[in-house]
Amino acid sequence: MSVLEMYNEFRETFPKTTEKTDNEHIKFWGDIDPDFCYSWFESLAKTINLDMAKEVDPNEYKEVFEFLRSRFLQGDEKMKDCIDVSFTENLFWKIPFEKAQPYWTIFPDLLKGLYVNFHKRTPG
Repeated sequence: MSVLEMYNEFRETFPKTTEKTDNEHIKFWGDIDPDFCYSWFESLAKTINLDMAKEVDPNEYKEVFEFLRSRFLQGDEKMKDCIDVSFTENLFWKIPFEKAQPYWTIFPDLLKGLYVNFHKRTPG
């Protein structure tokens, strides 16, 4: 599976999250271009961050996190890099501990490891 295939699968599997992410992505990038889906996964992290800040129920993203964990396990180096660098490194950005904690609790251990490996700490 390629990053583009993962992107398309995500869009089909999570239409509500995709719509919210598309709106955020367009604000920054101007349009949606599947050729630049790495940046779209960064926008996905930003979308989730915005919901964290609003204290949206983290269970809304439990399946999203599991999807990304499973694709990381199945993926080639490009897919792993996309999930690690574009998504995981940008998640929890500038989110206070008390708002990040409920999301961190349900965040898969594999992705937690990627986050801590990069940031050298847990969120908050």
